[in-house]
Amino acid sequence: MSGHSKWASIKHKKAATDAKRGKIFTRYIKEITVAAKISGDPESNARLRHAIEGAKSVNMPNENIKKAIMRGTGELDGVNYEEIVYEGYGPCGVVVLVETLTDNKNRTVAEIRYVFDKYNGNLGDHGCVSWMFSRKGIIIISKSSINEDDLMEVALESGAEDMKVEDEDYEIFTTIEDFEAVLNAIKSKNIKVESAEISMIPSTYINLEGKQAQQMLKLSDKIEELDDVQNVWSNFDISDEDIEEYNNSL
Repeated sequence: MSGHSKWASIKHKKAATDAKRGKIFTRYIKEITVAAKISGDPESNARLRHAIEGAKSVNMPNENIKKAIMRGTGELDGVNYEEIVYEGYGPCGVVVLVETLTDNKNRTVAEIRYVFDKYNGNLGDHGCVSWMFSRKGIIIISKSSINEDDLMEVALESGAEDMKVEDEDYEIFTTIEDFEAVLNAIKSKNIKVESAEISMIPSTYINLEGKQAQQMLKLSDKIEELDDVQNVWSNFDISDEDIEEYNNSL
């Protein structure tokens, strides 16, 4: 799972400084608004709590967070968003899940289909690839923060399913139910967390190189740029060199 997780880590590190900051804020505002419809109390609403923590991690002002919650609870007028997941394929049979929050599904599907078609992909039918993914928690820790054995002990004792070692990071995987307990245990040890989120983890990966890797990164990036898109998940695995080449081309 190295390629996808590395790409997620790079996007997280860029989030606070790159030109897409406005999109990141919009994404969290939508998520907070939808989560707050369940309950405006983050103590009893894990989804809202995670959304607020994510918003704070990219330095969203508290006033923005408060207003998003109030829109969700109905205290302020707001847009009614619908959650829709789209599924498709990229180069070499790579599978793609696209999570959206939209107030106009006809607009959203048209925009997503256009990007798939333009960047050598295909939008598929509902259920065509979602069976290949499992929803898991993933926590990324920099190797500079702690040694492997100490982190392994904290992670496994707090309920983590697995831990993988990458070039610069550790990746800790959890069930949805244990995600918060593992994350809190790590934070209680004053270990710096690079990113922590509920992700869709694929069961198998496809390695891409060269032109195909560049096409897949472009497809993923262009889908993420769409206003209604919240998350893009895929099963591509690529090298650090291909990621660097793509970033240098931007």
